[in-house]
Amino acid sequence: MQSNRSLEFFDRQFRRQVEARDFELNPFEQLVLPHLSGTMLDFGCGLGNLAIAAARSGCTVSALDASPTAIGHLRDAARREALPVSAQLADLSTYRIAARFDSAASIGLLMFFDCSTARRQLDEIKGCVRPGGVAAVNVLIEGTDYMDMFDPAGYCLFSPAEILASFEGWQLLADARHVFPAPGDTTKSFMTIVARKPAT
Repeated sequence: MQSNRSLEFFDRQFRRQVEARDFELNPFEQLVLPHLSGTMLDFGCGLGNLAIAAARSGCTVSALDASPTAIGHLRDAARREALPVSAQLADLSTYRIAARFDSAASIGLLMFFDCSTARRQLDEIKGCVRPGGVAAVNVLIEGTDYMDMFDPAGYCLFSPAEILASFEGWQLLADARHVFPAPGDTTKSFMTIVARKPAT
């Protein structure tokens, strides 16, 4: 299960964003959005900014998150616009994806699991994509030294080489790296991959 520490961190952040009405897409979501189409899974949707944007662009979205604040907000937002978004509260560390999708995205989630869980859930995400479909994954990577949001016993900083290797055989559509300053003279290093699954 995603640690209480990380859930509490993000639930506080989500409440602040809702109060401030801060629903802008982050740079990773902006990068991923043009590649999403058809039926779409948002695995770790947070407040649902990407899910809402994808639904507005014509996707039918299934969104999952462990934060009650996030799921409640997303359900309300989708209902107000009558958007095709289904939002479900779920423990994403153990979630098994039964359905198949034309596109799947997981933005800023997997690093909050221990590495064996993160790798298993990355395989779940890739496995749920139909042949010819697209997977988009954003994670913190090695080099990140801002640790306040992590439970020391349960997080994973992938190496860029491991992420790339996990999509071997897929068509790479985007490979972006971003480094942002963080409190205490630390940094957060992100990698975003968008890849198309082989058609056969």
